[in-house]
Amino acid sequence: MSPNPLAMVDQAIDLQLSQLSTSFRFILDVTPTDADDVKDSFLAGDIAEPEFTYRDYIIEPEVLHTVLHSIDVSRVQDTTVAALLRNKHRELDLQLSMLRCRGAKDFCNLSIELFGGVHQDLLTAAESILARVEPHAWSGERLDAEQFLALANEEIDYYRSLEPDVDIHAEINPDSTGVMVSGNVLLIGPEASVSADRANALIQHEVGTHLVTQVNGSHQPLQVMGTGLAGYDETQEGLAVLAELACGELTSSRLRQLAGRVLTVSRMLNGATFRECWEQLVQEGFRPGGAFSTVMRIFRSGGLTKDACYLRGLLDLLGHLRGGGELEAFFLGKFALEDLPLIEELNARGVLSAPVVLPRWYDDEATRGRLVEAASITDPTELIQGVAA
Repeated sequence: MSPNPLAMVDQAIDLQLSQLSTSFRFILDVTPTDADDVKDSFLAGDIAEPEFTYRDYIIEPEVLHTVLHSIDVSRVQDTTVAALLRNKHRELDLQLSMLRCRGAKDFCNLSIELFGGVHQDLLTAAESILARVEPHAWSGERLDAEQFLALANEEIDYYRSLEPDVDIHAEINPDSTGVMVSGNVLLIGPEASVSADRANALIQHEVGTHLVTQVNGSHQPLQVMGTGLAGYDETQEGLAVLAELACGELTSSRLRQLAGRVLTVSRMLNGATFRECWEQLVQEGFRPGGAFSTVMRIFRSGGLTKDACYLRGLLDLLGHLRGGGELEAFFLGKFALEDLPLIEELNARGVLSAPVVLPRWYDDEATRGRLVEAASITDPTELIQGVAA
């Protein structure tokens, strides 16, 4: 391994921020532990407005806040790295502040500051998708948690065949619902059920994008590129949905789901209740259970606006490709599209290392052809053309 080109003080502060960001589980900590039970009661009509239960913190946010405030990012010597680490410090401050007020009104206000709200152009795109893309229920065979875990392990084994030291794995976790990545682990809820027709798309989303960029980022001299630079969520989720499109599996149902998330965030911010948001999605063609899960994700902990970033990130990356941009740099680690010039500058100076592995979904001529075709599309309702529903 080549020596780290960064100054010792820069490495130390990068390491401190990276370690701090892995000492808590933000998404897990703001996600209910009883979502499935509450859903059953809600759909049965036993409760009008759901209340959720959350897990205890491993470390109290106040303690982590104290640690964060002891990290002096003003000491960073490299000006480009300093800009990136200052923004990461601020993001961690916002995340810990959100954890400190989980369930309170301030949580949503901080979420808007961290993840943004819904601007009119995004809202218009989401409304157009729901109005013009017909609902198409996922049907046929479904995979349970064990079956999906087997598929995930096959994909992880593929990357290990390319690079034996790839440090990622998948597990069924009783504290999880659905499928999500936390750090270098793919967490699968024991009750997870995945449509067989969507399984590969989900594998490419979670393993082929989130875990692959974690591997590549963790091998960078700038360690926080593995845990994620400030604002990386939007671009990461956009890239992961782009992976679904690239492998030919961005379905009408999936595109409607992303649009439904945007509209639900907008409705919540405009004062709609949980039930009102749920009823509107059902009226728009969503299955009651799926509509509940969408609304739960957005109302959790007091109002999490993160889910609007999937469609926003996808449209922004398509715009990037349309303007002649490329995707290779995004496999260096986890960072936001707006930080691409800083990342490219570090890369040009030889500060960054080449990716350890490239996503399987990208390293294929057919998938690149789909990306070229998608980049020429300006109407988001046309993104599913040529893709089986």
